[in-house]
Amino acid sequence: MALEKEYLTVRSIGKGEYTEKKSRFLGEIHPVSTEEEAAAVVAQARKRYYDARHHCYAWILGEDGSVKKASDDGEPSGTAGVPMLKVLDGAGIRNAVVVVTRYFGGTLLGTGGLVRSYTQAAQAALLNAQIARMCKCRVIGVEIDYSLLDKSLYYLKQQKIEPYDRVYTDKVSFMITVREDRADQICSGLTALSGAAAEIITVEEGFFPLDIDGAD
Repeated sequence: MALEKEYLTVRSIGKGEYTEKKSRFLGEIHPVSTEEEAAAVVAQARKRYYDARHHCYAWILGEDGSVKKASDDGEPSGTAGVPMLKVLDGAGIRNAVVVVTRYFGGTLLGTGGLVRSYTQAAQAALLNAQIARMCKCRVIGVEIDYSLLDKSLYYLKQQKIEPYDRVYTDKVSFMITVREDRADQICSGLTALSGAAAEIITVEEGFFPLDIDGAD
């Protein structure tokens, strides 16, 4: 997957649990976009489970996954945060934080047991989260004469693109969101069918769910 073009993230909070020798590991994964948001999620977990022994976490931020952080929160070094980070990285997840809270069950688990438990709890949370494939897209504004509306809508329907924010004045205007690698083709198609009469402008560029324009 070309990281500069698309990436995976979570659309919703996912929660999961794993138990090892009576120690409970409560995992949750949240969509976030900044380190401040990620830190706030960790703080909320600490407050919610105030009586727990450990609140370990890992996050990966940025479309390219360049911002990474992991914490063992008092567990032996490398037994919690890093394994959780590997869960996110291995799944290609970006802009997300995973927190695993541990309630000690009275039995030491050893290094291998801890790695396994934190990994399992993080995976359980991820499994219950809705995954979104984000793609670099272009938001395009189109203005056309009424005589060209049906033809333009039919063309966009063929391309599996749904116009939105329609406005009817002396002309018809609407917005479309298209994958960056298809945007020039779509603009050229609209220009051609309108005899260059359509007014087409780029409003915004950014990352949107891949299914925004129905393309594979």
